[in-house]
Amino acid sequence: MNVSSPVPTKIPLLFEKSILDQGDQISKKLHLLSMQRFPPHAKKNLRSFSLAEVATHLGVSQSHLKKLHLEGKGPVPETSTSGRRSYTAEQMLELRQYLDQYGRSDARMYVPHRRPSEKLQILAVVNFKGGSGKTTTAAHLAQYLALTGHRVLAVDLDPQASLSSLHGFQPELDQTKSLYDAIRYDDERVPLSEIIKPTNFPGLDIVPANLELQEFEYDTPLAMTDKSSNVGRAFFTRISKALMEVDDRYDVIVIDCPPQLGYLTITALTAATSVLITIHPQMLDVMSMGQFLLMLGNILEPIRAAGAEVNLEWYRYLVTRFEPTDQPQAQMVAFLHTLFGEFILKNQMLKSTAISDAGITKQTLYEVEKNAMTRSTYERAMEALDVVNGEIVALIHEAWGR
Repeated sequence: MNVSSPVPTKIPLLFEKSILDQGDQISKKLHLLSMQRFPPHAKKNLRSFSLAEVATHLGVSQSHLKKLHLEGKGPVPETSTSGRRSYTAEQMLELRQYLDQYGRSDARMYVPHRRPSEKLQILAVVNFKGGSGKTTTAAHLAQYLALTGHRVLAVDLDPQASLSSLHGFQPELDQTKSLYDAIRYDDERVPLSEIIKPTNFPGLDIVPANLELQEFEYDTPLAMTDKSSNVGRAFFTRISKALMEVDDRYDVIVIDCPPQLGYLTITALTAATSVLITIHPQMLDVMSMGQFLLMLGNILEPIRAAGAEVNLEWYRYLVTRFEPTDQPQAQMVAFLHTLFGEFILKNQMLKSTAISDAGITKQTLYEVEKNAMTRSTYERAMEALDVVNGEIVALIHEAWGR
């Protein structure tokens, strides 16, 4: 008589334990890579900028900068053996101050800080669907604003913390606070100034994100049903009130919203003075955006009735990841221009391997060394990036009446 072997009992896969373990492995590995790339404390540095880049950001000619150097005026650039001059980002700020004091043009051209009569600009970057280039747009815009002399605060409102990661923060290991700590409903709330961190870009600070931000989505419904307090019913004022504390420190605040229409996004939109909606020009993405706009409108109407002021200086749609040689995409862009008219930016952000390659090393295009990639690819992407950001900055200045 054959006795069959006992069938081994299959241990059920504990999904939550498995993904927690894998998430921890990813975080630790990325942290190790970060430490190797940015020793000794995983802090990011910033490359120097060529004479041509500095001239572009300052709005002066290269010959004028050369003349200043030869006359011993302004900061001394680094000069290579071949005679090429380059400046650090800090030296660019010094040049701005020098030109502000001794230049003949309007000082606001060199130091474009807002005046007392000019309102803090709060720009929310939103999209309901992931993969539209929202975080990439927010990161490059914030850095461009800083490079062109503005005082900027980037707010990462996405619990996934991609914007924070691009700026050298790894919240689960750095144990940084997030905006949640400034808008929470209990007694542990802290001032926003205690959360703000400097970045490797002079003039650009950041409020990092972490997973705790998601708690706001759970806390708000509970606070709204609390009959002993009215704070929950006015949840949409919490971000604007938190930002008021640092109003005098910044010219522009760029908020990277989460890719969902929850309480965080709604609260950011009610704090915003302007909104940028990113669109990937493909049929499914445009359909998804249409549903997002309908949902957003249906939600904001009762919010306004409850006392929220959703009054924008402007809002625009930005086409991202655009491939001009892709005929269906080109047709979709033409369709969007016909549909939205002046509400869609004239320039599009092109899809580029330069941006994705820079992202692999947790860098933006403004950070990566030009010689680290194909020159034509880099220059094409940078040109598109600068014209898009330049158009947005013009809208910000127009809101100030400039």
